[in-house]
Amino acid sequence: MTSATPSNRRSKPGVTVETGELADRLHSAAIHLLRRLRREDDASGLPAPQLSALSVIVFAGPITLGALADAEQVRPPTITRLVEKLESAGLVERTSDPTDKRVSRLAATAKGVKLLHDGRRRRVASLSASLASLPIGERHAIAKALPVLEKVVRAG
Repeated sequence: MTSATPSNRRSKPGVTVETGELADRLHSAAIHLLRRLRREDDASGLPAPQLSALSVIVFAGPITLGALADAEQVRPPTITRLVEKLESAGLVERTSDPTDKRVSRLAATAKGVKLLHDGRRRRVASLSASLASLPIGERHAIAKALPVLEKVVRAG
């Protein structure tokens, strides 16, 4: 029998990591973390799809309806309805594209930016409280892993 390592393993002396198992556990942890933090979004008064679209508009805007639909992975009629609700709530506004008057761009209003940032502060505060309850060594382990996790996210 050879000592070849399967392609889904990376080994260091004494350590074997199954990438499939690691991916499964990371996926599960990420989903559970986001579900837990999503509870903080109820205070915004907006449904999750509207918050998600507003987030894209705040961080990527001004943005066209088509680009927003692509980012949210929904069809144009769906994004149009979402945007109409955000507009009527005073969270986003449309402006004409300076180079093509047939195209409108969406930008967040000050109210929309504040709502989004307030929600982020609530989620971060909730996560911070959970992290504070961990022993210092576990917090250091998370801090050490963050650059690697960020690299995984960027690679996607």
